[in-house]
Amino acid sequence: MEKFATEEQQVEAIKQFWKDNGTAIIIGAVLGLGGLWGWRYYSESQLDAKAKASAEYQAVVETATEEGGIDNISKFAQANPDNGYGNIAALIASRQLVEKGDLEGAAAQLKLVMERTEDTELKSLSAVRLARLQIEMDAADKALATLDGIDSESFAALVAEVRGDAFVKKGQADDARMAYTKALESDTANQLVKMKLDNLSVATGS
Repeated sequence: MEKFATEEQQVEAIKQFWKDNGTAIIIGAVLGLGGLWGWRYYSESQLDAKAKASAEYQAVVETATEEGGIDNISKFAQANPDNGYGNIAALIASRQLVEKGDLEGAAAQLKLVMERTEDTELKSLSAVRLARLQIEMDAADKALATLDGIDSESFAALVAEVRGDAFVKKGQADDARMAYTKALESDTANQLVKMKLDNLSVATGS
């Protein structure tokens, strides 16, 4: 450390130090304190937002079976793209719309989830449901394209099964048989797929 002969030299050195560095130190301190306050504010705001979204979600879900309930859920889903409640609401709205026979509306809700969620499993679930709807809407080729976009191993058996359904819809029995067989290889206990294979054999006489 540099030594000074007198107090006056020390004072002058301190003055010079603050002259050279004081502004930066003050700004740094302000930014540091501001950052701490900002982070606390952000965290509290996030908690408040999640609590509000949770309460709103509960409220709209309770109206699901009432007149205009589906519209309420759909609006909530659109207004909450950045939290899980919005995506769950979209899935619920999709199910309700299927029950009402509005397959196009149901598909739109599933596409909404697929477009904005970063959760691989949720995206895969939505894609499988969308593919089933597309088959129902006589859009088997679109269903196959939707299934091609799923890369989650945990959905392998289900994807293969729905792929088989799409091929059945297209009248491609051999492709359907291969898809169902692959589904059984992933889930040997799936009785539904076994039944689909048996029905396919009866229908094709093979």
